Amino acid sequence: MFLMMIDLFMPFLSSLLLVICVMIGVAFLTLLERKVLGYIQIRKGPNKVGFLGIPQPFSDAIKLFTKEQTYPFMSNYLIYYLSPVFSLFLSLLGWMCIPYFIKLFSFNLGILFFLCCLSMGVYTVMIAGWSSNSNYALLGGLRAVAQTISYEVSLALILLSLIFLVGGYNFFYFFYFQLNIWFMIMCFPLGLVWFCTSLAETNRTPFDFAEGESELVSGFNVEYSSGGFALIFLAEYSSILFMSMLFCMFFLGGDIFSFFFYLKLSLISFLFIWVRGTLPRFRYDKLMYLSWKSFLPFSLNFLVIVIGMKIFLL
Repeated sequence: MFLMMIDLFMPFLSSLLLVICVMIGVAFLTLLERKVLGYIQIRKGPNKVGFLGIPQPFSDAIKLFTKEQTYPFMSNYLIYYLSPVFSLFLSLLGWMCIPYFIKLFSFNLGILFFLCCLSMGVYTVMIAGWSSNSNYALLGGLRAVAQTISYEVSLALILLSLIFLVGGYNFFYFFYFQLNIWFMIMCFPLGLVWFCTSLAETNRTPFDFAEGESELVSGFNVEYSSGGFALIFLAEYSSILFMSMLFCMFFLGGDIFSFFFYLKLSLISFLFIWVRGTLPRFRYDKLMYLSWKSFLPFSLNFLVIVIGMKIFLL
Protein backbone atom coordinates (compact mmCIF):
# COMPACT_ATOMS: atom_id res chain seq x y z
CA MET A 1 0.00 0.00 0.00
CA PHE A 2 2.84 2.38 0.93
CA LEU A 3 4.69 1.66 -2.35
CA MET A 4 1.48 2.24 -4.27
CA MET A 5 1.05 5.63 -2.57
CA ILE A 6 4.66 6.54 -3.48
CA ASP A 7 3.97 5.54 -7.11
CA LEU A 8 0.98 7.88 -7.13
CA PHE A 9 2.72 10.69 -5.26
CA MET A 10 5.97 10.80 -7.27
CA PRO A 11 4.44 11.79 -10.66
CA PHE A 12 2.43 14.47 -8.86
CA LEU A 13 5.55 15.84 -7.13
CA SER A 14 7.60 15.68 -10.36
CA SER A 15 4.84 17.49 -12.28
CA LEU A 16 4.72 20.17 -9.60
CA LEU A 17 8.50 20.67 -9.81
CA LEU A 18 8.27 20.85 -13.60
CA VAL A 19 5.53 23.50 -13.41
CA ILE A 20 7.54 25.57 -10.88
CA CYS A 21 10.63 25.41 -13.12
CA VAL A 22 8.57 26.42 -16.18
CA MET A 23 7.14 29.37 -14.24
CA ILE A 24 10.65 30.53 -13.24
CA GLY A 25 11.75 30.11 -16.87
CA VAL A 26 8.78 32.23 -17.99
CA ALA A 27 9.68 34.93 -15.42
CA PHE A 28 13.21 35.25 -16.75
CA LEU A 29 12.04 35.02 -20.38
CA THR A 30 9.99 38.19 -19.77
CA LEU A 31 13.10 39.86 -18.31
CA LEU A 32 15.18 38.72 -21.30
CA GLU A 33 12.54 40.09 -23.67
CA ARG A 34 12.46 43.50 -22.00
CA LYS A 35 16.27 43.69 -21.94
CA VAL A 36 16.66 42.61 -25.58
CA LEU A 37 13.90 44.95 -26.80
CA GLY A 38 15.56 47.72 -24.79
CA TYR A 39 18.92 47.22 -26.51
CA ILE A 40 17.25 46.85 -29.94
CA GLN A 41 15.58 50.24 -29.35
CA ILE A 42 18.86 51.70 -27.97
CA ARG A 43 17.77 52.02 -24.33
CA LYS A 44 18.52 50.08 -21.15
CA GLY A 45 15.43 48.05 -20.21
CA PRO A 46 14.76 47.11 -16.54
CA ASN A 47 17.83 47.95 -14.42
CA LYS A 48 16.55 49.55 -11.21
CA VAL A 49 15.13 46.64 -9.15
CA GLY A 50 17.98 44.77 -7.46
CA PHE A 51 21.23 43.86 -9.24
CA LEU A 52 20.92 44.70 -12.99
CA GLY A 53 17.12 44.54 -12.66
CA ILE A 54 17.16 40.74 -12.19
CA PRO A 55 14.35 40.60 -9.53
CA GLN A 56 12.12 42.72 -11.85
CA PRO A 57 9.85 39.79 -12.96
CA PHE A 58 9.07 38.93 -9.33
CA SER A 59 8.21 42.53 -8.44
CA ASP A 60 5.97 42.63 -11.55
CA ALA A 61 4.22 39.44 -10.43
CA ILE A 62 3.67 40.79 -6.91
CA LYS A 63 2.32 44.05 -8.34
CA LEU A 64 -0.07 42.28 -10.74
CA PHE A 65 -1.43 39.76 -8.25
CA THR A 66 -1.95 42.31 -5.45
CA LYS A 67 -3.74 44.88 -7.63
CA GLU A 68 -7.51 45.24 -7.31
CA GLN A 69 -9.40 43.04 -9.78
CA THR A 70 -11.97 44.89 -11.87
CA TYR A 71 -14.92 43.18 -13.55
CA PRO A 72 -16.96 44.63 -16.43
CA PHE A 73 -20.54 45.10 -15.19
CA MET A 74 -22.14 43.34 -18.18
CA SER A 75 -19.61 40.51 -18.49
CA ASN A 76 -20.44 36.82 -18.20
CA TYR A 77 -18.73 36.68 -14.82
CA LEU A 78 -17.94 32.99 -14.25
CA ILE A 79 -16.60 32.27 -17.75
CA TYR A 80 -14.75 35.60 -17.76
CA TYR A 81 -13.11 34.67 -14.46
CA LEU A 82 -12.19 31.06 -15.33
CA SER A 83 -10.95 31.59 -18.88
CA PRO A 84 -7.38 32.83 -17.97
CA VAL A 85 -7.04 30.03 -15.39
CA PHE A 86 -7.99 27.41 -17.98
CA SER A 87 -5.63 29.04 -20.49
CA LEU A 88 -2.64 28.71 -18.14
CA PHE A 89 -3.68 25.17 -17.17
CA LEU A 90 -3.71 24.04 -20.84
CA SER A 91 -0.40 25.77 -21.51
CA LEU A 92 1.25 23.94 -18.60
CA LEU A 93 -0.48 20.63 -19.40
CA GLY A 94 1.40 20.52 -22.70
CA TRP A 95 4.70 20.34 -20.79
CA MET A 96 3.71 16.98 -19.32
CA CYS A 97 4.44 15.19 -22.61
CA ILE A 98 8.18 16.02 -22.49
CA PRO A 99 10.00 12.70 -22.98
CA TYR A 100 11.85 12.05 -19.73
CA PHE A 101 13.78 8.80 -19.45
CA ILE A 102 12.47 8.50 -15.90
CA LYS A 103 9.00 7.88 -17.42
CA LEU A 104 7.23 10.69 -15.60
CA PHE A 105 4.25 10.07 -17.87
CA SER A 106 4.99 7.60 -20.65
CA PHE A 107 3.23 9.13 -23.65
CA ASN A 108 3.36 6.78 -26.59
CA LEU A 109 1.10 9.20 -28.46
CA GLY A 110 2.74 12.37 -27.11
CA ILE A 111 2.42 14.32 -30.38
CA LEU A 112 -1.35 13.73 -30.50
CA PHE A 113 -1.61 14.91 -26.88
CA PHE A 114 0.32 18.07 -27.80
CA LEU A 115 -2.03 18.74 -30.74
CA CYS A 116 -5.07 18.29 -28.46
CA CYS A 117 -3.70 20.81 -25.93
CA LEU A 118 -2.90 23.25 -28.74
CA SER A 119 -6.41 22.96 -30.22
CA MET A 120 -8.08 23.50 -26.84
CA GLY A 121 -6.11 26.74 -26.38
CA VAL A 122 -8.27 28.36 -29.09
CA TYR A 123 -11.37 28.10 -26.90
CA THR A 124 -9.84 30.01 -24.00
CA VAL A 125 -9.02 33.01 -26.22
CA MET A 126 -12.43 32.89 -27.87
CA ILE A 127 -14.30 32.65 -24.57
CA ALA A 128 -12.13 35.37 -22.98
CA GLY A 129 -13.00 37.68 -25.87
CA TRP A 130 -16.72 36.83 -25.84
CA SER A 131 -17.35 36.83 -22.08
CA SER A 132 -15.88 40.34 -21.59
CA ASN A 133 -18.91 41.72 -23.50
CA SER A 134 -16.70 44.26 -25.26
CA ASN A 135 -16.66 44.75 -29.04
CA TYR A 136 -12.89 45.13 -29.17
CA ALA A 137 -12.33 41.97 -27.12
CA LEU A 138 -14.80 40.04 -29.29
CA LEU A 139 -13.02 41.15 -32.48
CA GLY A 140 -9.69 40.10 -30.98
CA GLY A 141 -11.13 36.70 -30.02
CA LEU A 142 -12.58 36.12 -33.51
CA ARG A 143 -9.28 37.04 -35.16
CA ALA A 144 -7.37 34.72 -32.84
CA VAL A 145 -9.72 31.79 -33.58
CA ALA A 146 -9.48 32.24 -37.37
CA GLN A 147 -5.69 32.65 -37.19
CA THR A 148 -5.04 29.70 -34.88
CA ILE A 149 -7.31 27.29 -36.77
CA SER A 150 -5.70 28.30 -40.11
CA TYR A 151 -2.15 27.77 -38.89
CA GLU A 152 -2.94 24.57 -37.00
CA VAL A 153 -3.61 22.87 -40.35
CA SER A 154 -0.06 23.64 -41.60
CA LEU A 155 1.36 22.76 -38.17
CA ALA A 156 -0.32 19.32 -38.22
CA LEU A 157 0.88 18.63 -41.78
CA ILE A 158 4.47 19.56 -40.90
CA LEU A 159 4.21 17.25 -37.89
CA LEU A 160 2.83 14.53 -40.16
CA SER A 161 5.94 14.78 -42.38
CA LEU A 162 8.14 14.34 -39.30
CA ILE A 163 5.98 11.47 -38.04
CA PHE A 164 6.45 9.69 -41.38
CA LEU A 165 10.21 10.24 -41.06
CA VAL A 166 10.48 8.68 -37.59
CA GLY A 167 7.56 6.24 -37.86
CA GLY A 168 5.74 6.95 -34.57
CA TYR A 169 4.02 9.49 -32.34
CA ASN A 170 6.43 9.20 -29.43
CA PHE A 171 8.80 12.13 -28.75
CA PHE A 172 11.54 9.62 -27.90
CA TYR A 173 11.88 8.68 -31.57
CA PHE A 174 13.13 12.17 -32.38
CA PHE A 175 15.96 11.69 -29.89
CA TYR A 176 16.96 8.32 -31.36
CA PHE A 177 16.69 9.32 -35.03
CA GLN A 178 18.77 12.50 -34.63
CA LEU A 179 21.79 10.93 -32.94
CA ASN A 180 23.80 11.17 -36.20
CA ILE A 181 22.14 13.96 -38.19
CA TRP A 182 19.72 16.75 -37.24
CA PHE A 183 16.44 16.97 -39.10
CA MET A 184 17.16 20.70 -39.60
CA ILE A 185 19.89 19.72 -42.10
CA MET A 186 17.54 17.39 -44.00
CA CYS A 187 14.36 19.52 -43.74
CA PHE A 188 15.68 23.09 -43.57
CA PRO A 189 12.69 24.76 -45.33
CA LEU A 190 10.31 22.75 -43.13
CA GLY A 191 12.08 24.07 -40.01
CA LEU A 192 11.66 27.68 -41.18
CA VAL A 193 7.96 27.16 -41.91
CA TRP A 194 7.53 25.49 -38.50
CA PHE A 195 9.12 28.53 -36.82
CA CYS A 196 6.80 30.97 -38.66
CA THR A 197 3.79 28.80 -37.80
CA SER A 198 4.89 28.73 -34.15
CA LEU A 199 4.93 32.54 -34.17
CA ALA A 200 1.36 32.56 -35.49
CA GLU A 201 0.20 29.86 -33.03
CA THR A 202 1.55 31.73 -30.01
CA ASN A 203 0.09 35.07 -31.24
CA ARG A 204 3.51 36.72 -31.45
CA THR A 205 4.68 39.63 -33.60
CA PRO A 206 4.34 39.88 -36.63
CA PHE A 207 1.15 37.80 -36.22
CA ASP A 208 -0.20 39.31 -32.98
CA PHE A 209 -3.66 40.21 -34.31
CA ALA A 210 -5.49 38.87 -31.27
CA GLU A 211 -3.95 41.72 -29.27
CA GLY A 212 -3.32 44.32 -31.99
CA GLU A 213 -2.85 47.39 -29.79
CA SER A 214 -2.93 49.83 -32.71
CA GLU A 215 -6.44 48.85 -33.80
CA LEU A 216 -8.05 46.84 -30.97
CA VAL A 217 -6.88 48.60 -27.76
CA SER A 218 -5.08 45.40 -26.61
CA GLY A 219 -7.49 42.90 -28.20
CA PHE A 220 -9.12 39.95 -26.46
CA ASN A 221 -7.59 40.77 -23.04
CA VAL A 222 -8.63 44.42 -23.04
CA GLU A 223 -11.04 44.00 -20.07
CA TYR A 224 -8.63 41.93 -17.96
CA SER A 225 -6.60 43.55 -15.20
CA SER A 226 -4.27 42.40 -12.41
CA GLY A 227 -4.44 38.60 -11.84
CA GLY A 228 -6.45 37.69 -14.97
CA PHE A 229 -4.07 39.59 -17.22
CA ALA A 230 -1.06 38.03 -15.46
CA LEU A 231 -2.43 34.50 -16.06
CA ILE A 232 -2.99 35.18 -19.79
CA PHE A 233 0.52 36.64 -19.95
CA LEU A 234 2.03 33.57 -18.23
CA ALA A 235 0.14 31.22 -20.57
CA GLU A 236 1.47 33.04 -23.65
CA TYR A 237 5.10 32.96 -22.51
CA SER A 238 4.85 29.35 -21.35
CA SER A 239 3.64 28.48 -24.89
CA ILE A 240 6.62 30.34 -26.38
CA LEU A 241 9.04 28.30 -24.27
CA PHE A 242 7.21 25.08 -25.15
CA MET A 243 7.25 25.81 -28.89
CA SER A 244 10.99 26.62 -28.64
CA MET A 245 11.52 23.31 -26.87
CA LEU A 246 9.57 21.46 -29.60
CA PHE A 247 11.62 23.17 -32.32
CA CYS A 248 14.83 21.93 -30.66
CA MET A 249 13.32 18.46 -30.23
CA PHE A 250 12.08 18.10 -33.81
CA PHE A 251 14.87 19.81 -35.76
CA LEU A 252 17.97 20.37 -33.61
CA GLY A 253 18.55 16.94 -32.08
CA GLY A 254 16.18 15.92 -29.29
CA ASP A 255 18.73 15.16 -26.57
CA ILE A 256 16.90 16.67 -23.60
CA PHE A 257 19.68 15.63 -21.19
CA SER A 258 22.50 17.69 -22.68
CA PHE A 259 23.25 21.23 -21.57
CA PHE A 260 23.59 22.11 -25.25
CA PHE A 261 19.86 21.39 -25.75
CA TYR A 262 18.92 24.17 -23.31
CA LEU A 263 21.33 26.58 -25.02
CA LYS A 264 19.52 25.86 -28.29
CA LEU A 265 16.18 26.34 -26.53
CA SER A 266 17.34 29.75 -25.25
CA LEU A 267 18.49 30.71 -28.74
CA ILE A 268 15.09 29.88 -30.30
CA SER A 269 13.33 31.84 -27.50
CA PHE A 270 15.68 34.73 -28.28
CA LEU A 271 14.64 34.48 -31.96
CA PHE A 272 10.99 34.97 -30.91
CA ILE A 273 12.04 38.21 -29.17
CA TRP A 274 14.32 39.29 -32.01
CA VAL A 275 11.46 38.94 -34.51
CA ARG A 276 9.27 41.08 -32.23
CA GLY A 277 11.89 43.83 -32.08
CA THR A 278 12.51 43.79 -35.84
CA LEU A 279 9.38 43.10 -37.88
CA PRO A 280 6.25 45.25 -38.22
CA ARG A 281 2.78 43.68 -37.90
CA PHE A 282 1.33 41.88 -40.92
CA ARG A 283 -1.94 42.89 -42.54
CA TYR A 284 -4.68 40.42 -41.59
CA ASP A 285 -5.60 39.33 -45.13
CA LYS A 286 -1.89 38.79 -45.88
CA LEU A 287 -1.69 36.56 -42.80
CA MET A 288 -4.52 34.38 -44.11
CA TYR A 289 -3.03 34.25 -47.62
CA LEU A 290 0.32 33.24 -46.14
CA SER A 291 -1.34 30.35 -44.33
CA TRP A 292 -3.65 29.01 -47.05
CA LYS A 293 -1.70 29.91 -50.21
CA SER A 294 1.90 29.42 -49.08
CA PHE A 295 2.35 27.28 -45.97
CA LEU A 296 -0.46 24.79 -46.65
CA PRO A 297 0.61 23.87 -50.24
CA PHE A 298 4.25 23.78 -49.14
CA SER A 299 3.64 21.45 -46.18
CA LEU A 300 1.38 19.21 -48.33
CA ASN A 301 4.02 18.93 -51.05
CA PHE A 302 6.73 18.21 -48.51
CA LEU A 303 4.54 15.50 -47.00
CA VAL A 304 4.11 13.89 -50.44
CA ILE A 305 7.91 14.04 -50.98
CA VAL A 306 8.59 12.44 -47.57
CA ILE A 307 6.06 9.65 -48.20
CA GLY A 308 7.55 9.11 -51.69
CA MET A 309 11.07 8.90 -50.26
CA LYS A 310 9.89 6.49 -47.57
CA ILE A 311 8.26 4.16 -50.11
CA PHE A 312 11.22 4.42 -52.52
CA LEU A 313 13.81 3.64 -49.80
CA LEU A 314 11.77 0.75 -48.39
